[in-house]
Formats: sequence, structure tokens, C-alpha cells
Amino acid sequence: METAPDALTRDSPALRAAKDISFGSAAGIVSKFFEHPFDLTKVRLQSQVLDSTARFSGPIDCLTKTWKNEGVRGLYRGLPAPIVGAMAENASLFLTYGEFQTVIRKVGQIPLEQKLSIGQLMIAAGGAGAVTSFLLTPIELVKCKMQVQMLITPSPSLSPSATKTKPPGPIAILTSIIRTTGLRGLWLGHTGTLIRETGGGAAWFGTKEYIASLLVARRLKADGIPPSEVRSASSNELRPWESVVSGACAGAAFNFVLFPADTIKSAIQTEEELRPNRTGPRPTFAGTAREMWAKQGLRGLYAGCGITVARAMPSSAMIFLIYDGLCKYFG
Repeated sequence: METAPDALTRDSPALRAAKDISFGSAAGIVSKFFEHPFDLTKVRLQSQVLDSTARFSGPIDCLTKTWKNEGVRGLYRGLPAPIVGAMAENASLFLTYGEFQTVIRKVGQIPLEQKLSIGQLMIAAGGAGAVTSFLLTPIELVKCKMQVQMLITPSPSLSPSATKTKPPGPIAILTSIIRTTGLRGLWLGHTGTLIRETGGGAAWFGTKEYIASLLVARRLKADGIPPSEVRSASSNELRPWESVVSGACAGAAFNFVLFPADTIKSAIQTEEELRPNRTGPRPTFAGTAREMWAKQGLRGLYAGCGITVARAMPSSAMIFLIYDGLCKYFG
């Protein structure tokens, strides 16, 4: 949602930042508890594209086998990293989205009383996504490695007791990455995250703003206000159901528009765990994309897309319902 003009004049930059960070973090935490089992399913389906034999025939098979073999704990494997990621992602997105709007207003000399166009808001959203991607890549690297831990085939040389040892936690994985590849290794697969967050962020906020403005215009038309005057909708103008509908549409747009970039990223980030015997240089984004296309074509690049879009719609609806509600309640 576009930052309300009265908030720009009433609140100091520090207070606006604090609100964006706290409201975005709260929305991210709630949504992540709901969507994590489906995200785990998505990562596991994406990670098997380059395997010679698929472990799962589809999302339902993956969920069923995970539940049967690992229980509830397995469905929430790797949850701490996504919780931190959800807080960082949503706090950063909402904060930088508002700041990029301020920059666009200053550069274009746009007065506060004039609403930004959908195109201008999408530019602000793309910039917010690009910034956020740098925070997300290390978090998602740890998350993806944890989500495929139970799929790793134990070495024949290991004793039965050694194969039953508890998988490493997020801190152990993080320190192992830094020890073996240095700090630079934390941004393995960053190209995919950057593409997904930049384009996806523009689609997410752009779709939300567009659908919300249509809903608000439809409602205000009864009050004699022409729809042409409603170009975007601030949080204070939206009713809860309007936040839910526009947020759900935004979630679908975010995840579908550049889903192949996320698939390639997941394959790169789980390469070491699932295909440890491969030799040669470390996988690149372009090289992995070509290999996945050669293996399974477009279908492989969209592996797990259906369940991702299905969980993204209610999850994104939750995020905007909570964020818009907090903005409206606390001003």
C-alpha cells in the first residue's frame, strides 16, 4: 500500500521506520507458521529436478511421505531460519518500499496530496525487493539446506549409529558455510533471489495496489467519487476484506511471475547436500538453468509452483490484513 500522505507529514522518519519494521515483522511471523510445511514441500520438489530419480511424484506425495517418515517435526524442519527470514523480509520490504516512494516524490517533485501511479509504486517495490534480497539469501541458504537434510543418502562407509546422528541446526550450518567458503559463500544463489525479489516485489505490491484501488473505487463510487480519482489505496482506506482479496491476488502474482528463478536458486543451494559426488566448478545461475531446462524443460523450472501459489494466496492475505490493520489502528 502507498504510504498515506498524513503519515508522511505527521510521523518522523524514525517513527515511520519503526512502524514499518514492527508491523512487517509481526505480519511475517504469523504467515510463516501457516506456510512453512508448503514451503518445505516446494523446496524438496525443486531440489529433485536435477536428480536421476525423483523422490516424490508431486506435492501431495511429498507432504504425505514427510508426515509419515518425519512427523509434524519434519513438516516444520528448518523453521527458525524462515521465521528470521520472514521478519527480515517483510520489515525490509515495507520499510524500503516507503522510502523509495519518498525518493520518487522528491525526484519527480510530486506533492504529498497527489497519489503515485501504479507504475511509480512498482518501481518503488522493485527497489525494495532488490535491497531485501541481500538480507534474504543467507537466510534462505540455511533454510534450504535444513529442509533437505532428511533426503540425504548416507554414505555406505558410515556405521548405522553414525547415520542416526541428529542433523545439524541452523547455527551449525551457518558456521560450516563460513568456515568452508567464507562470508561470500553465504550469498550462494543470490542471483536467483535478486531476480525473484526485484520482479516479484514489483508484482506483489503492484498487484496489491491495483486490486485494492479497484475495490476502493467500486466502494466509493456509491458516494459520488469518480473511480478515475482513485489511483491507489492507502492502508487507512481499506476495509479488512479488501486487504484480504488484494493481498491474496498479490501473493499469487509474486510467486508465479518469476518462479523459475526461485527453482534455480533452490537447486544451487542444495547441490552440495543432494549431489555431493558432482565434480567441477561450483554451479552458476545460467549453467543450472540450462541443465534444468535440458532435464525437464519448463515443467522442471515450475516444479512446486502449484502448491506455492496455493499457499501464497492465504499467506499474503494474512500479511496485508495484519499490516494494514496495524497501520489503521496505530495510525
